[in-house]
Amino acid sequence: MTTELRRLRNYIGGEFKDAADGRTTEVVNPATGEVYATAPLSGQADVDAAMAAAAAAFPGWRDTTPAERQKALLKIADAFEARADELVAAESENTGKPLGLTASEELPPMVDQIRFFAGAARLLEGRSAGEYMDGMTSIVRREPVGVCAQVAPWNYPMMMAVWKFAPAIAAGNTVVLKPSDTTPASTVLMAEIIDSVLPKGVFNVICGDRETGRAMVEHSTPAMASITGSVRAGMQVAESASKDVKRVHLELGGKAPVVVFEDADIPKAVEDIAVAGYFNAGQDCTAATRVLVHESIHDEFVAALAKAAADTKTGAPDDEEVLYGPLNNPNQLKQVAGFIERLPAHAKVEAGGHQVGEKGYFYAPTVVSGLKQDDEIIQNEVFGPVITVQSFTDESQALEYANGVEFALASSVWTKNHGRAMRMSKNLDFGCVWINTHIPLVAEMPHGGFKKSGYGKDLSAYGFEDYTRIKHVMTSLDG
Repeated sequence: MTTELRRLRNYIGGEFKDAADGRTTEVVNPATGEVYATAPLSGQADVDAAMAAAAAAFPGWRDTTPAERQKALLKIADAFEARADELVAAESENTGKPLGLTASEELPPMVDQIRFFAGAARLLEGRSAGEYMDGMTSIVRREPVGVCAQVAPWNYPMMMAVWKFAPAIAAGNTVVLKPSDTTPASTVLMAEIIDSVLPKGVFNVICGDRETGRAMVEHSTPAMASITGSVRAGMQVAESASKDVKRVHLELGGKAPVVVFEDADIPKAVEDIAVAGYFNAGQDCTAATRVLVHESIHDEFVAALAKAAADTKTGAPDDEEVLYGPLNNPNQLKQVAGFIERLPAHAKVEAGGHQVGEKGYFYAPTVVSGLKQDDEIIQNEVFGPVITVQSFTDESQALEYANGVEFALASSVWTKNHGRAMRMSKNLDFGCVWINTHIPLVAEMPHGGFKKSGYGKDLSAYGFEDYTRIKHVMTSLDG
């Protein structure tokens, strides 16, 4: 007996459509390794249609009042909340994430973030008028940029879609959003829910691969391109967008240092770091995966972290005892395993280091010690449930090691010494520094990095402003 595959479709101009040329891709549940759906493999004709729909809708949406945009976003948040079970189920099938944790740790923040940007819509203003030249009054207008081409990743398909469309729509822009080719289901469901709220063409979803994303970024219509993805993908987007001087918003890779000093609360640090390192199978740009520990507590810390790893469980989405599910796809499983297989002789695997089960793409919670600053696994993003541990002698060396990578998204410091915590937070070259915690996010605070982690901010008023442009208007008082 053959089970009929679910058929996902693009959402363009308020209508659900197959790809113009009929091409599709298979969508796999990473917890089982089995195909459960097909999605459009969108080409140039689909991109053209989506961009035309967004462009046609832009003037009307731009001219709505902030109150109207706020009302629409609040309706979307309420609708997502009302259909939370469906969204969680779709996301779990997309990614293999545990159902319970997705419902408790991802859906509520996602809804809250939409409501935050609904409120931000009412703050779309420039600076107050003033006379800076005799007989002239100047006004600063803050306006939407236009059509936004947005590409979301596969690690948090639902939440990253929200981080993209909510501020853009709140500011008066229209959107063409592409989910990852491996995780389109929850985004297509979002489009179904949003359909009854927004005018046709304000929000569009097209499915496809990296060629689809490239066609979106290179298209002449969007005024802005936004991507969350790898450094390589971000560099390609920046290069493509430069050809017609599009705005670019990049949230790329991370390699978060977790600096643990000798006076830290070791049991709390170990517990919190293990959760922040293994949650979502470590597939998080801010994951606590690069731990730097003072030499005086190194052995004690490694032993405790190895035990925490051994006590951490991965498994099927419906297992309430698991912290995380599978890696997203077979290529990602191969990448993570490859880092462990290529470890230098001086490294030691303290826990894990192997695939789990014969079905799906599960990998054991892993701890690796004995590493040096120039080792591959220290310098490059693993994006899996692997925590590395290095030893440092003093604050200066800790800072040198922490900053000694090409990424600069997030970091954390663990100490009871307030002055030290403040010095480290000043000197750590990362977009976020947590002190005695790691990974909490709130809608009111910005998320985004430096260096090869990209530029532009998600969340907060800063993320909202990224989707606006500034215009100076000067008027003669004699006119």
